[in-house]
Amino acid sequence: MNKLHVIIGLSIAIVAGALIIIFFGPSKVNAPTGQGEPTSFAECVEFGYPVAESYPRQCNTPSGLHFVEEIGNSAEKENLIVSAFPRPGSKVTSPLIATGEARGNWYFEASFPVSILDSKGKSIGQGYAEAQGEWMTEEFVPFKSIPITFTPQPAGSVGTVVLHKDNPSGLPEHDDQVFIPVTF
Repeated sequence: MNKLHVIIGLSIAIVAGALIIIFFGPSKVNAPTGQGEPTSFAECVEFGYPVAESYPRQCNTPSGLHFVEEIGNSAEKENLIVSAFPRPGSKVTSPLIATGEARGNWYFEASFPVSILDSKGKSIGQGYAEAQGEWMTEEFVPFKSIPITFTPQPAGSVGTVVLHKDNPSGLPEHDDQVFIPVTF
């Protein structure tokens, strides 16, 4: 009789475990918030999974998913222009004032265009940044944009701040841009 109780108990435990996996799935059991597995870096952070403080930041789930923070192309352009604000992933509000430093050849007549795009890439604000020093040099020159107002966006939505190299010639070979992903 004792052997029969053990077999019945094990059978019930196996069936119960199988039902939990079938109805809740392993991803729902692992997610700290009970919301399933994340599908982006932002969701991974929101779910509370650990974030490696690397550049770019990385987030991993116990189930093996790996997400890397989108930083645009700012790292590959840092020998030409560096944005102090906004940085990739920054929360921005209207009006936006961008600051940083750019090589003198990024400017024309001591300024360059700045635009703000919504999550679909549509322009929602435009302005320009001005050199805060002598711009006729090959060295880095600090910049500060005018306050750029933009169309209100849903809280938590994403967009992009674009710092455009001024190109008065209009020739495509002289165009350059830095894309900085931001959150509204």
